[in-house]
Amino acid sequence: MHYWLHQLQQKRWEFSTARGLGTRDSWNLPTMPQIHSGLVASNTGTCVTVYLRETVCVTVCCDVIMCSQNVPKLSLRGTRNSMSQLRQGWGGEGRRSVFYTAEEWEMVDPPGKDSQEPTQIQELPKKPPPDSHRYSTGSVFTFDFGKSASRPRRPFLRDMMKASRSAESSQTDCNGSKASEMQHRLQSLQEELAQLREELASQKELVRLLQQTLKSAQCERPAVAVAGGPGGPQDQAALLQEKGTQIKGLCSHMEKLALEKESLQQELKSLKNKVGEMNEQLGMLMETIQAKDEVIIRLSQQGCDTAGGACGSPDCGSPTSTSKELQELDNLKDGLQAYKTQNKFLNKEILELTVLRRNAEGREKALEAKYTALEAKLCQVESKYLILLQEVKSPMCSSSEENPAQEVISRLLEDALQVESSDQQEHPIFKPHPVSEYDVYGFKTVPDDDEEEMLVARVRALNLKKLSLGEQEMSVSVKWDNYLAGMMNREMTRSPELKALVRSGVPHEHRSKVWRCCVGFHVKKLREVLPQNYFESQLRAALEKSNPASKQIELDLLRTLPNNKHYASPTAEGIQKLRNVLLAYSWRNPDIGYCQGLNRLAAIALLYLDQEDAFWCLVTIVEVFMPRDYYTKTLLGSQVDQRVFKDLLSEKLPRLHAHFEAYKVDFSLITFNWFLVVFVDSVVSDILFKIWDAFLYEGPKIIFRFALALFKYKEDEFLKLQDSMAIFKYLRYFTRTILDARKLMNMAFVDMNPFPLRQIQNRRTFHLEKVRLELTELEAIRQTFLRERETTTDGRTLISDDEEDN
Repeated sequence: MHYWLHQLQQKRWEFSTARGLGTRDSWNLPTMPQIHSGLVASNTGTCVTVYLRETVCVTVCCDVIMCSQNVPKLSLRGTRNSMSQLRQGWGGEGRRSVFYTAEEWEMVDPPGKDSQEPTQIQELPKKPPPDSHRYSTGSVFTFDFGKSASRPRRPFLRDMMKASRSAESSQTDCNGSKASEMQHRLQSLQEELAQLREELASQKELVRLLQQTLKSAQCERPAVAVAGGPGGPQDQAALLQEKGTQIKGLCSHMEKLALEKESLQQELKSLKNKVGEMNEQLGMLMETIQAKDEVIIRLSQQGCDTAGGACGSPDCGSPTSTSKELQELDNLKDGLQAYKTQNKFLNKEILELTVLRRNAEGREKALEAKYTALEAKLCQVESKYLILLQEVKSPMCSSSEENPAQEVISRLLEDALQVESSDQQEHPIFKPHPVSEYDVYGFKTVPDDDEEEMLVARVRALNLKKLSLGEQEMSVSVKWDNYLAGMMNREMTRSPELKALVRSGVPHEHRSKVWRCCVGFHVKKLREVLPQNYFESQLRAALEKSNPASKQIELDLLRTLPNNKHYASPTAEGIQKLRNVLLAYSWRNPDIGYCQGLNRLAAIALLYLDQEDAFWCLVTIVEVFMPRDYYTKTLLGSQVDQRVFKDLLSEKLPRLHAHFEAYKVDFSLITFNWFLVVFVDSVVSDILFKIWDAFLYEGPKIIFRFALALFKYKEDEFLKLQDSMAIFKYLRYFTRTILDARKLMNMAFVDMNPFPLRQIQNRRTFHLEKVRLELTELEAIRQTFLRERETTTDGRTLISDDEEDN
């Protein structure tokens, strides 16, 4: 295609040059005013209208080129076949276009016979035989561009200009009539020009329609091939080959995105370097200005001193001294004016550098936003790539022969499931966004045992990363930066603004500070009456004296968070800190001592807080947030909250509650652990820490909100299940399938409203009395059973087997 366009442009240039050597004024049009086009129009392929006839063909050709760039794998032969009929008529004439059929190439508008130097036009090769177009794609519509016999031939603009010039030479004696006739001819020429422009627009529209037709025909061919379905091994092999082609296309797309990312990073680095250089230049200019100002001040002082000394001298009134003083004054004025001019120039340079620096900062922010969007898009492409690999992994045909495409897919799966290594870190182009073995919180992301689970885990990790790189997450991070910048020299206090920010989630880099402040809100009065080294004293006492809870604590240390690298081994850095926090709290609160569940609460707190702050976080949860007897041996408070939650579920989600009641599903077996450890090991880590953000600020009401939101998120899936075993099985893992934290938080804080804390407290009081009565009855039944068993054991006579035989 580019070869023929090059040939066409060369012939047109030769033709225009040859015609320019002749009587150019006899056929050249009047110069048209230049049409100014905007940024959008600059890419539409418009041409300067010098020769109107040539403009039609060149513009149509440019539009065809632009359309063909949007059509994948478009053949030039197919384009010639589709556009071959355009050559037959434009304005009712048998003129030729840039497209050709079996006829030879000809110029659009050959020169007249009266030209002084005729131009020889070399004929181009003819169209290939029809067999070469067997596989070209034609149009699905029928267009007829034939000649119109009833339409008269329109005169050329050049002929009309010639006629006007001949009329000038023949009617030199009639100046008045010639002026009116020329005005009439000019008006007719303008009308002709308007008509030709309209026809040019219609021709462009026809070309665009033809290109769309070609594109639709290209798209229908693979659809027709797929619609046939797998009718045999050959069709299955073709389908597999097509999927392999899709995989290659995705791989190439990933490589392109990686290269684009690298180029953006390099451009960002260069822009940062330029900004640094500009700042250095700005500093140098400021120093120069300061030095100039000092020189001006010094010279001014010297001038004042000189003027004062001259007035006190005896030669003060002489004409010679006066002339010298005037000359020095003029010199000082000239120097002052020069310094002012230089100062203005430097100030102008500083302003320009400031504008450049601001523009560079804007470009840098735009590049960072683009980089983030590309990173999120690449994560999405990688997840689709892994899903495609999982789909095509199963054999497509039942033949026992090994399929080479299957080996390629297996190899790609092995590469996709490899853990990130040091080589990949040094060369990020080979794997631009690898899923590491652990996330930012230290939790293991990919299991080691099952290959299918590894693939699903990687897809989940990529989806989480894509969600974390969204525009809303970036907006939340910017809001937090602005808020903390405003609170830099002030203490953080409870406010509606802080509450709204905490509900939107705290960024990873600010979570430690925010959690420390939230814990301080709740235990501030308690810590004021205690010594500053209270935690160290409690820990020292627990280590020096006998502690009944220490044995159970040691047993549960390694079972706390085995999937987190900070608590995975006895030598991990979090084990000793966790031991100290649990021992210190067991010594502070001997009524509870240690309960299974406290270890997980302390472990999550230690991920962002030091030992002392984690200790006070545990005090906040157990003694401030939760009711009494929540972590005792009877777990009385936990049982009460389950009944409160059941009432709230029937109120907020009545359909789901009725569905559970119809199939007699006791969901409290699952939700009991949610309330006891605040969703630890129940949801993905990103959602877990967003729940803890709001929990540490607002209190236990957040647990009820998110528990209801989790059920609302999957309400439709629960209602589709019609078996109690299937419902209970889905209850055990459905929370791990929820990845969109923003959607879940919107349900918790918007869809669950109104949600007053007083309502929860009243329901707790009501159910607490009922649970206590039930526990009292159970204890009475247990005591009665024990007494009966003791009585039966004392009254029974033991008889040996030998005595029984006798």
